[in-house]
Amino acid sequence: MNRMSVIKIVACIVYMFVFSCIAIAQVSKQRIDTSSSYTIKDIVITGTKTFKRKTETPVIVNILDNKSLNQLQVCNLSEGLKFQPGLRVETDCQTCNYTQLRMNGLQGSYSQILINGRPVFSPLMGLYGMEQIPVNMIERIEVVRGGGSSLYGSSAIGGTVNIITKLPQKTGFELNSFYQNINGQTNDFNFNGNATVLDKSGRKGISLYVSKRDRDFFDANNDQFSEISKMENTAVGFNTFYKINESQKLELSFCNLLENRIGGEMVDKPVYLTQQSEERKHRIWMGNIDYQINFNKNKSSFILYSAFQETRRNHYTGIFPNDSDAIQKHLANPPFGSTYNLTLQGGFQLNHQLNNFFRTKNILTIGAEVLSDQVKDAIAAYSYSVNQYTKDIGLFIQSDWDITSQFNLLSGVRVDKHNLLEDLVMSPRVAALFKLNRNTQLRMNYGTGFRAPQAFDTDLHISFASGGVSRVQLLRNLQQEHSQSFSISLNADKISDNWIAGYTLDLFHTELMNAFVLEQIGEDVFGKIFEKRNGQSAIVQGVTLELRANYNRRIQIEAGFTIQKSEFETPVEYIKGIEPVKMFLRTPNDYGFANLNVAIGKRNHFNLNYVYTGEMKLAHFAGADNVLTDQITTTKAFSDLSTKIARTFNPTKSKFKIDIYGGIKNVFNAYQIDFDKGKNRDSNYIYGPSLPRTFFIGFKIML
Repeated sequence: MNRMSVIKIVACIVYMFVFSCIAIAQVSKQRIDTSSSYTIKDIVITGTKTFKRKTETPVIVNILDNKSLNQLQVCNLSEGLKFQPGLRVETDCQTCNYTQLRMNGLQGSYSQILINGRPVFSPLMGLYGMEQIPVNMIERIEVVRGGGSSLYGSSAIGGTVNIITKLPQKTGFELNSFYQNINGQTNDFNFNGNATVLDKSGRKGISLYVSKRDRDFFDANNDQFSEISKMENTAVGFNTFYKINESQKLELSFCNLLENRIGGEMVDKPVYLTQQSEERKHRIWMGNIDYQINFNKNKSSFILYSAFQETRRNHYTGIFPNDSDAIQKHLANPPFGSTYNLTLQGGFQLNHQLNNFFRTKNILTIGAEVLSDQVKDAIAAYSYSVNQYTKDIGLFIQSDWDITSQFNLLSGVRVDKHNLLEDLVMSPRVAALFKLNRNTQLRMNYGTGFRAPQAFDTDLHISFASGGVSRVQLLRNLQQEHSQSFSISLNADKISDNWIAGYTLDLFHTELMNAFVLEQIGEDVFGKIFEKRNGQSAIVQGVTLELRANYNRRIQIEAGFTIQKSEFETPVEYIKGIEPVKMFLRTPNDYGFANLNVAIGKRNHFNLNYVYTGEMKLAHFAGADNVLTDQITTTKAFSDLSTKIARTFNPTKSKFKIDIYGGIKNVFNAYQIDFDKGKNRDSNYIYGPSLPRTFFIGFKIML
């Protein structure tokens, strides 16, 4: 971390501290509500697949709820996840702007994203899906980092993100519309609507949502090629439940996501006539159904579930040639492509509570599930084709044992049979919770994981480089990747009449065996070719510190900072002819966030949030006029500060509430300044905040 980065971090922290002091002074003038109780015992499900208080689970589960997402003024899942400890969201393409989630220093394909606990967020959906999930669809997000997520099978090495969609809780509606202006140049219109109907008995209800977003191009360096793509998103869906009786419940969720995005040359003509463009048209259907019955005096429960996701995509990725023969070939057969992706899942889970297990309580969980994913992707003009079918059958068993009132032992194993692997894969995990006192817990976790030799999200992205397109292919005899993860964490909170404050210190260590690496193996007439191979071992380790405080439910601050190291055992040659490096690319050694919320009275609300991204190494390929040779570069650190202010109005004799709000994202305009220019740019040379300085204003109507 260089001196300038330290100065920026300190300046932003001081700014937030001063802001907090002013807010506390204002709040202190008001009457303190000493009857308010503070709770750190939220109910979570992701860590154990059973409902449990957050402080009682031996696996750390972080929560980001809908209220926090709205305070942060995020538009979608992608923008929200960066405000979680140990997580970082990056934009990886200058043209199409696909995003990737990194957890504990591991890239997106090491993390599993769940929808209502179901792994239907496929590798293909991982390219753009985080931007397609609107914020008003989300009730809360639960995050489990590291080996504690091995219960969920393949590709959960880095961790698991569980997106829990909104279930009806009370009758009402909400309309939210806001406008963003990106650096004085680009319009971004957003509309979200929610409606909920719940019957008087509380036995059935339905929650509906709709979202619409329309964003134009943004050109950062005035070369008439976009750095932020033009995008139209539409999402509609519903969640419903029906309590058949006191012991049986049925839940159903369903949604449709539509997206058109285009990036590249900003001209009004068909994409195949532009100098360089990527166009994506997505139609996604997704849903799940769960049936649960409780019996044996509610000591036992049986859950039967199924889920699906279907994506149909039409796309174009191309550069207009220079010579006449190539132009004729391009016009006769432009590089349009089509994609089909179907993900299916079904399974059951049986939970049974033993209240006299050696005079203690033990919850046993057993289950089985089948997950299949088929992806077909083809671009005839590039002789490019992916036709991959994967099927995984998983069996799991778990013991959640309260050995004493201060000690809990969580142990279990998952056995997977993957169609791309010859042998069974066993993934054990053990977690222990020690309650040192009422509000202090020590946790220790160990788990193993694996990734099958299949194409993941980044492998399915065709990028521009050196005046052509680069593609990824899999080595014929690619072996699966194994991992071992260890972590130890200390969690402590101090509670008083008006304050609650605490911290979590988490040390993590993950070892990868047969780690997947991408190496350039050559070029053809279309561009560069990379091959996914098994490399040597790799080690990812570090420490994450979380801080949190809440004053009388009026002032809340959360922060997280990670210092880590991600290296292969032996150097990897990312670019042919360039000296190999041991460090993971696109992986900073330090990153973090801070989020401050202030409520003065019942009507005024303020938010100040901050994201820091440290230096990292990137591959940068020649092709643009200002880049003459391929190279490995080191980026500068970034500090991204944003703010929001809102006021609530209650019209006389009305049940309606109206919020008027506005603010600035990336106040200091800490945006990348060295983008490549022109059609021959390296589209993967992009880093830093996803938006330059952006002003927003909006209103919300609630009942």
